[in-house]
Amino acid sequence: MKVIISGGGTGGHIYPAIAIANALKEINPAVEVLFVGAEGKMEMEKVPKAGYPIIGLPIAGINRSNMLANLGFPLKLISSLLRARKIVKDFQPDVAVGVGGYASGPLLLSASFANVPILIQEQNSYAGITNKFLAKNAKKICVAYPKMEQFFPASKIQMTGNPVRKDILNVAAKRQQAFEHFGLQPDKPTVLVIGGSQGAKTINESIDGGLTSLVNEGCQVVWQTGKLYIERAKTAAEVFKGKVYVSDFIYEMDLAYAMADIVVSRAGALSVSELCLAGKPSILVPLPTAAEDHQTKNAMSLVENNAAILVKDVQAREELVKVALDLLHDKEKQSTLIDNILKLGKPNAAIEIAQQVLSLVK
Repeated sequence: MKVIISGGGTGGHIYPAIAIANALKEINPAVEVLFVGAEGKMEMEKVPKAGYPIIGLPIAGINRSNMLANLGFPLKLISSLLRARKIVKDFQPDVAVGVGGYASGPLLLSASFANVPILIQEQNSYAGITNKFLAKNAKKICVAYPKMEQFFPASKIQMTGNPVRKDILNVAAKRQQAFEHFGLQPDKPTVLVIGGSQGAKTINESIDGGLTSLVNEGCQVVWQTGKLYIERAKTAAEVFKGKVYVSDFIYEMDLAYAMADIVVSRAGALSVSELCLAGKPSILVPLPTAAEDHQTKNAMSLVENNAAILVKDVQAREELVKVALDLLHDKEKQSTLIDNILKLGKPNAAIEIAQQVLSLVK
């Protein structure tokens, strides 16, 4: 049995894809999985690290801020379609899975033309342009939010949730290990700051500006900055040795969640799904430039259930640290957020999606 999984561009697409592949292998170890991504994007590094082969396409996304940068897009698209057609012909998949991102477009189109059944996994509450375009070719569409009938045919929709890493479940048991790993104190309230795999300029600048206030209030901070801000963050944290842990990327996210009393995060689909499973009081700062403002829509799905707090990006520099301190001091509010966010988690999403994938095999 052979499955192609395509998509990528950000961690929000890649990690669910790997989780689906792992679930397929868990159900049937004989399944052969091939990934198809975009050349030069992070999936070309992350997927092989997870133990799977990947082929890159020369496809690139449309640059909405500089239309002249799109002059080469038609050539890249044609080249990607031709290469995707050859990949499908050579690999002979029984089913193709798209997880969003522009890399999945050429591959799933080519698979569809070859009469290979297609499954789409849409992570966000607002469907991406590639998935909306591919929906008519898909047999099934797995979603994580209600009301997705506005984007997809209702008959194809399967409500599964987003697949996330298994190690995020039951993180409380790892609390002591987490403090030892990050070199922090187990008796101090801890703020975990994550800006997504690419980092987050506004969140970073807000934390940088409020680091002294957080430490003076008796807090400690685990701060994932992304590559662009790491040097500035290291300089800012230098005077707070043993109280602030800084890294451009945290691979041990299960340990980071284990020690966090509250979390400050962007509102990408993967981040929101992880927070629901980890059950952490969260302050979400949606990325305002995300396509169709989908991060705000993701965040509101929690806020409307009293399961998270929203701080707008434009207000973060003035408000974020104050809101974080208020939440740290309000144990009753923390408890309410934990109770409500846990109700929204879908711990078996990866297995459910894998079962849907296998159900399409002829």
